[in-house]
Amino acid sequence: QVQLVESGGGLVQAGGSLRLSCAASGNIFSANTMGWFRQAPGNKRELVATIFLEAETNYADSVRGRFTISRDGARPTTVYLQMNSLKPEDTGVYVCNYIAGTRSYWGQGTQVTVSS
Repeated sequence: QVQLVESGGGLVQAGGSLRLSCAASGNIFSANTMGWFRQAPGNKRELVATIFLEAETNYADSVRGRFTISRDGARPTTVYLQMNSLKPEDTGVYVCNYIAGTRSYWGQGTQVTVSS
């Protein structure tokens, strides 16, 4: 089992920044992909960004250039999502995901609200 604990959500004005954190613990495999997904009311869950190992990253077109996903160098089981130039359409519940082989785990989610 893998446990994921997210933090860092909140309310911010458009144009502002937030940083989300996700700490994974438990039966961790070093070759893993961690990432963030989000879900707005009435919408499907969508990929925001993922990171494989240390630096292989992938972003949704809607956030590329504004968001940055990274791993903590000292604690690679902790992943950050730096969100800049936030827009109201970035509002949603942001959920952390861990994948290693066939195992996939989800966090509880953290709310991000961007006011216009």
